[in-house]
This record gives sequence, structure tokens and C-alpha cells, in this order.
Amino acid sequence: MLDPRGFGLVCTAGAIIVGLIVAGCSSGVAGSAASNPADLLAYRRDASATSQAVTSSKKRAAQAKAIDENCSQFPTTSGVGVAKYNEFVDAHDANAADYLPKRDLAAATLTEAATKVESGVDAAGDRLPTDLTAKLREYVAAARDLAAETRRMTYTASVDPLNIASRRVNDARNAVRETCPAR
Repeated sequence: MLDPRGFGLVCTAGAIIVGLIVAGCSSGVAGSAASNPADLLAYRRDASATSQAVTSSKKRAAQAKAIDENCSQFPTTSGVGVAKYNEFVDAHDANAADYLPKRDLAAATLTEAATKVESGVDAAGDRLPTDLTAKLREYVAAARDLAAETRRMTYTASVDPLNIASRRVNDARNAVRETCPAR
């Protein structure tokens, strides 16, 4: 009868001998590992192009978001100032008893609108296109100028400075609306 322990020992010894023979007959490959320069250059170009595409895509998305945030709020924000200014003009033209409160409210509303628009532009930073930034900042300056002229207005004051400032606000609002995407 076969002894299982002896048979296992013979098989183990045989495997070790075969392994030593195979290891003794093999040889290492001479030289050093190096990448193919052409393949490496192509890989780097592809990686760089992919990275640039991702960066460009992120910039476009950030710009689109900044444009949307500023352009979507602009008509409402600036429109409130215009509405309060028009109420003041109506009160002025009618010599209404509530002329002074409407004048002060119009000036405050125009100033508030300018501050809101300016805050949006500042928050967007360089994500907004420069032409839109310039037009929004022109509106801010024009609205503040109109607010100042409105505060100076009395029944006996000349309306010329007020009308000039009003035209400037209207021109600035139109320039922003023309630059913003259609809604």
C-alpha cells in the first residue's frame, strides 16, 4: 500500500527540483526600462488637451451662470427704481402734496438698485464678460447720479440736470438689456 505521507513528500521534492531547473535555464533581459518618446509626447499632448477642455468648459459654465444671475435680476432691480422715479416725476409735475416723500423714496430706490447691481457685478468678478461688466457699471454710476439729482430737486430748481441724468439711466438700462441674452 502507498503511504500518503511519503507520496506527498516525493511530489513536493519533485516540484522543487523542476522549479530549480526552470529557474536555472532562464535569463534576465538586459537593458533598462524606458518609455517610447513618441508615445510619451502623444500622451502628454492628449492629457494637456483634455485638461484644457475641462478648464475651458468650467470657465464657460461659470460665465454662463454669472451672466444669468446678473441679467435675470437686472430688469426687476432697475425697474423698481424707474417706477419710483416716475412716481416722483408725476408728483412733481402735479405739485402734489406727497412730492417730498416720493422724491426721497425715488432717490433711495435708485441708490438701492445701483447697490444691488454693483453687488452682483462684484460677486461675479472676472466671470462676467468685460463688455457686460462695463455696461452694468455704467448703469450703477448713472443710477447714483440720477438719485443725487433727484435729491437736489425742488419745485423751483431747473429740471435740466434731472432730465440729463434720467436719459443717462435709460441709455444705460437699454445697453445692458441689449447685451444680456434674450429672455
